[in-house]
Amino acid sequence: MDRTQAAKELERLAKLIAHHDYCYFTLANPKISDEQYDALRRQNQELEALFPDLRRLDSPSHRIGSPVSSQFDKVKHRKPLLSLDNVFNEKEFADFGKKLRRFLKMPEDVSIPMLAEPKIDGLSASLHYQDGQFVLGATRGDGQEGENITANLRTVRDLPLGLLGENIPKSLEIRGEVYMKLADFEELNAKRRQQDEQAFANPRNAAAGSLRQLDSTVTAARPVHFFAYYAQSLEGNLVENQSELLQKLQTWGFVVNPHHKLCNTFDEMIKYYQTMQEVRQTLDYEIDGLVFKVNDLRLQERLGVVGRAPRHSIAFKFAAQQAETIVDDIILQVGRTGVITPVAVLQPVIVGGVTVSRATLHNEEEIRRKDIRIKDTVIVQRAGDVIPQVVKVKTSKRSSDSQVYCFTANCPCCNSHLYQTPGQIAKRCLNGFGCEDQAIQRLIHFVSRDALNIDGLGEKHISRFYSLNLITTPVDIFTLEDRNKTLKESLETWEGWGKQSAQNLWDAINKVRTLPLDKLIYALGIPQIGQTTAKLLAKHFMVFERFLETILKAHQNDSVVHKELMPIEGIGHGMARDIIDFFQQKYNLQMVEGLLKHITVLPYEVASNLPLSGKTVVFTGGLEHISRSEAKAQAEKLGAKVGSAVSAQTTFVVAGKDAGQKLKAAKELGIQVIDETAWQEMVAGL
Repeated sequence: MDRTQAAKELERLAKLIAHHDYCYFTLANPKISDEQYDALRRQNQELEALFPDLRRLDSPSHRIGSPVSSQFDKVKHRKPLLSLDNVFNEKEFADFGKKLRRFLKMPEDVSIPMLAEPKIDGLSASLHYQDGQFVLGATRGDGQEGENITANLRTVRDLPLGLLGENIPKSLEIRGEVYMKLADFEELNAKRRQQDEQAFANPRNAAAGSLRQLDSTVTAARPVHFFAYYAQSLEGNLVENQSELLQKLQTWGFVVNPHHKLCNTFDEMIKYYQTMQEVRQTLDYEIDGLVFKVNDLRLQERLGVVGRAPRHSIAFKFAAQQAETIVDDIILQVGRTGVITPVAVLQPVIVGGVTVSRATLHNEEEIRRKDIRIKDTVIVQRAGDVIPQVVKVKTSKRSSDSQVYCFTANCPCCNSHLYQTPGQIAKRCLNGFGCEDQAIQRLIHFVSRDALNIDGLGEKHISRFYSLNLITTPVDIFTLEDRNKTLKESLETWEGWGKQSAQNLWDAINKVRTLPLDKLIYALGIPQIGQTTAKLLAKHFMVFERFLETILKAHQNDSVVHKELMPIEGIGHGMARDIIDFFQQKYNLQMVEGLLKHITVLPYEVASNLPLSGKTVVFTGGLEHISRSEAKAQAEKLGAKVGSAVSAQTTFVVAGKDAGQKLKAAKELGIQVIDETAWQEMVAGL
């Protein structure tokens, strides 16, 4: 057989084996025997041994894995992998529907059809296909950037290496969930115990651990599976709705969850939720709720994104599973922002397949309200199937030696006097980096995935470096490499480290010496400032110097607060106060000044090619044809800032019916005013 014949035969075998994989894994209807299937695989393997350079991207030999890699490369997602907001009861779910209708300016009695899909407890993955061939696979990561796990994903048997069917888009992205079946999970753990290896805590951890192996032959030996739920083509829309999209995924060779259902009314949605809550126990994989998505893809596009979640979808979580146990003790934990949280130390109990030995008690008021005492018998649950919490006390089982808990007046870590802001429930330690527990948590947050994302500097390493007085503030991270050269025992000589792992850490640190403004604001750990708010602040101030200068002035001059902070959509008085207070604490300001000697903060990036880039729009009055929320989303999508108050920086004001003080202020300042019709014409023409 010559090369031309071999290439044709390898193409035939790849397609034939892919067809039989599809029949077996997707349709659960094998067309040939195992012996015949194995013979095809052997034939392919023998041909590739003779012509190794003819090995195809969709070759079935990829399923067995490849040699060890040194590390995972980073992959920037074409479109962010978003998180989902959660609801936990019918009222919250009904409120979600009301928000959709308000945003879309639809009547209350209109029902928006939604597709329900089981929420798989697995690991999100993004797959890229070029000319129908699988070329790249990545983890979700921080939503913006993930890890390249292509070699590992190639070993997943129900993931097609080459797409089936006709008219396949040239460039295609598929998203879905990698998971492990319950029976396979138990079998894997049994083998690990036999080999004196640590068992996985749950199927999700097992699936995640399998995908993050540096040696894909290990992944190939693990029984992981893939459910697809999303597809995006660079060539335009594939279909008109979510239900058709799942059908399209199946025709290409993917497995989609068979328990998806199109629900046209709220009652249908609730009924299906209740049905799946019962079915849940019979499934051979774990689900923790249903995901409801607006079925119409055009409406999905209109609804867009708020923060890190799409407006068009919601995760309706199942009721938390509960168990009974005893409170052995109550201890206090110091959080990153100094908030003191009481925690119940429990006699270990299994809740929803996970052993729980601690549960949050939230705050002193919660302990009093529920009358939780040491030695009490309590009901515990995992909120959202994640965070353990005490639901109630079984007072009928209260023992005579139960003890009322008395909240301390001092920090359990540094003994500083606790402070309680008037009107707030939480007590807080204000010692910042002078409090060890607080310092470690703030450092962990600073290097976390959504902040600076420094690989190789996780919780375990931060704690060790802190205990050795090597990293006690964020500034120390950027001087560690130089100081390491003068240590009696350098990092390279530590147990678990070596020359390469140390170099990897230095590279990771040096990589973030230049970072975006919003990342730094979030990483600082200012109370109430999450990623979304950090982006709002960055978008408004553009450069860090202006942000810091304004906040320092705001402490002395309240008018600065109203002029600079309050007009920012989403910033309230309490949030503004926390930002100002953060920079009034001397050690915080010194830490920031020290950081600026070692890092370069990039100005906030605004897409300059967007039609309204650099413009500030304020909406006032009632809009008749679209909701205020959708109008704001339109403006932001076109690159504009949306202000909540009129100022000299406002470019123009969109005035609806019965506009009031904002319209008056715009006229006084000579700012352009347009009506809703003019706004819609502008949007349509841009």
